Amino acid sequence: MAKVVLLLPILAVFVPVYFIFLAPPPPLPELDYDAWWGPENLKTKQDTSIKPFKIKFDNVLVKDLKDRLKIRPTFTPPLQDVAFEYGFNTKTLETWLQYWAKDYNFAEREAFFNQYPHFKTNIQGLDIHFIRVTPQVPQGVQLVPLLLLHGWPGSVREFYEAIPLLTAVSKDRDFALELIIPSIPGYGYSSPAVRPGLGPTEVAVVFRNLMHRLGFKKFFVQGGDWGGIIGAHLTTVFPEEVQGFHSNMAFSMTLKSTLFTWLGAYFPSLVVEEKYADRLYPLSKYYSNLVQESGYLHIQATKPDTVGIALLDSPSGLLAYILEKFSSWTKMDHRSKLDGGLEVKFTKDQLLDNLMLYYAPKSITTSLRLYSEFFNKRGLSMKMDEIPTPVPTWVIQARNELAYLPPWLLKSKFPNLVNATHLDDGGHFLAFEMPKEFSQDVLNAITAFRKLHKSNKKTEL
Repeated sequence: MAKVVLLLPILAVFVPVYFIFLAPPPPLPELDYDAWWGPENLKTKQDTSIKPFKIKFDNVLVKDLKDRLKIRPTFTPPLQDVAFEYGFNTKTLETWLQYWAKDYNFAEREAFFNQYPHFKTNIQGLDIHFIRVTPQVPQGVQLVPLLLLHGWPGSVREFYEAIPLLTAVSKDRDFALELIIPSIPGYGYSSPAVRPGLGPTEVAVVFRNLMHRLGFKKFFVQGGDWGGIIGAHLTTVFPEEVQGFHSNMAFSMTLKSTLFTWLGAYFPSLVVEEKYADRLYPLSKYYSNLVQESGYLHIQATKPDTVGIALLDSPSGLLAYILEKFSSWTKMDHRSKLDGGLEVKFTKDQLLDNLMLYYAPKSITTSLRLYSEFFNKRGLSMKMDEIPTPVPTWVIQARNELAYLPPWLLKSKFPNLVNATHLDDGGHFLAFEMPKEFSQDVLNAITAFRKLHKSNKKTEL
């Protein structure tokens, strides 16, 4: 009995140490690279062609939207002296709805969207919408493919200001980027799955197959939000194909990262550099913000179709639900501004453009389902964050991003972390908010990745 008593404290120390530091990573999940997500009747007559596509806001859609914006109830007034602390302020909402109905130029914005070439192609039963921008390059400059991935409640619209910066030809670089910018299945004009199971890991397979369809066997990846998660899964499942990964929201939900985050609450200097400590500590403020901003996540991870009904039926509700995120996720302090600080970094046209990619194709409900496909027993049991990837990785960490992990902790997932750029500004929608800084960092990363590969003689990219 005495021996058992003596063993208990040893086991209490050894077991956690083993699982955190010594246990081997879980195996890669078994994935069907040809899994069919579309209607069964189309399986026998697959069309693998790539078709040009145009975004169209037709007169019927525009008239119906304007009618819905005009014929609506009087909204509940906000509480006295309240800005955005309770959500979207309804006094501010009136100005946005009036602008959308009267001043948003649908024909002009349609032309704006179509300034870049859009396409659709069917991958695994899903019509995948994507933008492809191929710059003209002089002799001696190599075209390099970059898969650029958005998240929720964003869209391909987030990248429009960055596209000319990313594809610019420079005498200082021997390469130029060719951009492939897809809409996630169920988002925008990409069709949704007809059955459960299409989580971010399966989306990673779809996008890898898209790149193969376009002739790219090796390519670079950039992503934030869901794009960051899908991109991380791409690097994990296909490390020989992804030649470098840039993320503006790199994160790792593991026991190790959680343990050290808590440890830093008592000894911050052991976890994070002093100049970045306020991005994570005090934990009470950090977790308080996460709790206040994550109510949507629980709803969308459990009952996406219920809230989707309301958002599909009401453009006013859709605007409030989505633009509220562009307020607080750009900077938490915007919750105390009467206008939500929405036009500090964005214009009305920019944010309504993004909103139209949910409203026009009626994709809000299907976009929400990605949460329920990830935050469930099947999705979480894959333990993708615990499987390291050898792919060279570069992260950019904006000052006001929702979550922060010190670079050394990110190395558990990304052991080949080449660089971590810390910005003194910027929030969650970085490419949209700060396109110059975002684009330059992406180009710096790919320059570094190419040098690294050339030194290892592993790739021609």
